[in-house]
Amino acid sequence: MFIQQMDLFPGMARDFVKRVLDITARETIPEGAVIFGQGDPADYFYILLKGRIRLTIGEDGHSVYVVSKPGEAFGWSSLLGRKYYSASAQCMEETRLLRMEKTKLQEILDKDPINGLIFFKKLSGILGNRLLQIYQMISSAPEADSSRSYGSGQTMQPSEPD
Repeated sequence: MFIQQMDLFPGMARDFVKRVLDITARETIPEGAVIFGQGDPADYFYILLKGRIRLTIGEDGHSVYVVSKPGEAFGWSSLLGRKYYSASAQCMEETRLLRMEKTKLQEILDKDPINGLIFFKKLSGILGNRLLQIYQMISSAPEADSSRSYGSGQTMQPSEPD
């Protein structure tokens, strides 16, 4: 897959894309391998070439998203000033990806503010679409009982039948 065909790079200058490619490592990771865990230092940004990656949160590994489309980005915590990943990423099958070290990528983005802005606009669009998919998942789940706090932080428990 040519990098300019990915969701993240259309509309960016060729020399900018080339600089990004120059710092990119291609990796093949076996099924079941953990790319990063929730709470691990957020040092890399990734783009999927082939395969499927399950993103999970929490100790029980609640699945929140599956990265499965070639060109999809993940590991975005590394680019948003977060020190640690907010989710875990595990390969559901043998996976090929591009890995970029955050400080090198950030340096390229900082030196080219026009293409850096386009990059972050594309990234925010991708994350926005992912968030909408998660909202749809949540809205289709059975509604849980809710307790009202009336702004006090204390919840009112339903009264027991007499």
